[in-house]
Amino acid sequence: MGNQCSTSTVHQIFHVVLVIFGLALIGAFIFYFNYGENLALKIFGMVLWILSAFLGWFPIYTFRKKGGVPKGEGFVKTTKLVTTGVYSIVRHPQYLAGMLLGFSFILISQHWLVLVLGIPFITIFYIAALDEDKSCIKKFGDSYKEYMKNVPRVNLIIGIIRYLFK
Repeated sequence: MGNQCSTSTVHQIFHVVLVIFGLALIGAFIFYFNYGENLALKIFGMVLWILSAFLGWFPIYTFRKKGGVPKGEGFVKTTKLVTTGVYSIVRHPQYLAGMLLGFSFILISQHWLVLVLGIPFITIFYIAALDEDKSCIKKFGDSYKEYMKNVPRVNLIIGIIRYLFK
């Protein structure tokens, strides 16, 4: 996951657990892909899946363009706080993307096993976003605290409303 700040051991553990739950969730999702019968939930799940793809990939471009990434380094090696583009709507679009992906799998498959695996998957992404905020405060200080006041962590709806009425 792309981020601006976290390199902590706790954050690395989150990533390992995410991989484990992610693989199990993907396996269950593939196996039970055609299980659900509610077409409206399947369609909504697919919309969330598309949104998660946008929120997952677009920040990579934004980090490279606006994050002061040194030449030859990965996009997560930002030297500047990025607050524009999708980062002006939510602070952690890639963690939100993971959460939405989990929800989309649950809605599309409509199977209890995907739900049981999806809930911890979503929760771990949220906890990682909390850890990211702590790390960003250490890295960027007061400017990040100010950013936190203006941009929600992962609430896309509030973020869009705030963005539109700025």
